[in-house]
This record gives sequence, C-alpha cells and structure tokens, in this order.
Amino acid sequence: MKKNGVQSRWSLAVTLHLLLAIVHQGFATVAPPTAAPTTTAAPHKDPSNPEKGNYVVNGKNDTACLLAAIGVQLNVSFSSVSQNQTVQEVVNIQPSATNSSGSCDTDSASLRLMTTDVQKTNLTFNFTLNTTSNKYYLSEVALSAAWPDMKDPVSVRNTSLDYLRGSLGYSYMCRDKQTLFVSKDFSMNIFQVQVQPFGLTGNQFGAAEECQLDEDDMLIPIIVGAALAGLVLIVLLAYLIGRKRSHAGYQTI
Repeated sequence: MKKNGVQSRWSLAVTLHLLLAIVHQGFATVAPPTAAPTTTAAPHKDPSNPEKGNYVVNGKNDTACLLAAIGVQLNVSFSSVSQNQTVQEVVNIQPSATNSSGSCDTDSASLRLMTTDVQKTNLTFNFTLNTTSNKYYLSEVALSAAWPDMKDPVSVRNTSLDYLRGSLGYSYMCRDKQTLFVSKDFSMNIFQVQVQPFGLTGNQFGAAEECQLDEDDMLIPIIVGAALAGLVLIVLLAYLIGRKRSHAGYQTI
C-alpha cells in the first residue's frame, strides 16, 4: 500500500509538471495583441515675431507727413474651408511683400498696408489729432482679408479706438509687444513700434515719448539696484558698529 501511495504522488507530480509546461509553452508561443498605432496632428505653431517695416506717407511738396516703423502680427478668426469650422490664424505682415500708402490732413492721417502675397490683406491705421490738447492717437483700424483657406473674406472696422497716444511734434515709441484689440474676431500684435503722424520736421522722427510698458521695464532694474545698494549699506553699517563695539571692549594696561 505504501508503495502504491508513493507512485500515486509521483504520477500526480509528473502530471502537474507536464500541465505547467504546456501552459507555459502556450503563453510563450501566442503573442499578445498589439494596439494599433495612434497618430496625432502636429500642434499649430504660431509664427515668430514679425519683421519690422519702415513706412512713409508723403504729403504736400512730397515731404513726409507720417512715419511708422512697426512689426505687425494679425490674429484673425474666420470660417476655415479645410477644417469646416471657425479657426484663429496668426499671420505676420511681411514688409518685403507689402505696399504702403496713405494721406494726411490737419487733424487726421492714415497709413494703409496692402500685401502682395497669397494672403491678400488690406490694413489701415487712422490717426486723429486733438487740436485743443495737441495730442494724437490711433482712433481707427480697418482690416479686409481674403486668404486661401477663408470660406468668406473678412472685413472689420473699429472707429472708436484709443491707442498709441502721443504729443504733437513727438513720436510715440514702444519696444515691448502690445496687443491692440479691434473686434472679437480680430486683434493685432505690434512690435518695436515708433510712429509719428503729425508735426514732422523733415523726414525724421521727433523726440520719442516712451510707452508705459517701456517705463515699467526701466523702473524694475532701478528698484532692484536701489534695494541692493541699501542692503550693502546696511551690511557695512553693521560691520562698522560691531567693530567699534569690539574695540570698546579692550582696556589699556
């Protein structure tokens, strides 16, 4: 009986071993299903900062009546043909592919930029001079655009703006990026701007009036420098006071 029990246990062990080997072989030969590769659309990449263009509007006697040095970037929402939905496109105005024109009057001046590339764009800046305060400002911006992916051309005009304020005979200057909101479907980023629509002498800008953004940028290093100078002064005073007290502790023998 004892021998039969041993043989039974041995047969059971062999059987289990064979079953485990078969199961292991099955897992080794059957490769797990692989997930189908997913593809993601490349993220939309906005263009880099626009190139600065230099534009001149001539008035009477063929002398400059408006000067502008500015980099322009357009943010336009429109109905896309390719995507069949409303999208926002960011487009730089390329000075090399842009013609400029305009006009000047006693209390108004305009600059018109017309692109010659495939993204047909007509952008107009209108400035107004307050003859009482001798202050000028950008009072109106108009845009008409017919780009290849537009289902319908875009036309926007806002006549109640108040940007780029300057004084008669002076130019308005701002080195920092500014965003000018024109409508819910159109805004404009401008870079490295200097503009003077009134009171020009010759073909040169008048003295520049810095924008608030530039003044804030200049104020920060001044504050930091003053704080560092104050810290150095405090440390120096503490050192001198400590040194004086240490000398006072000695007695002459």
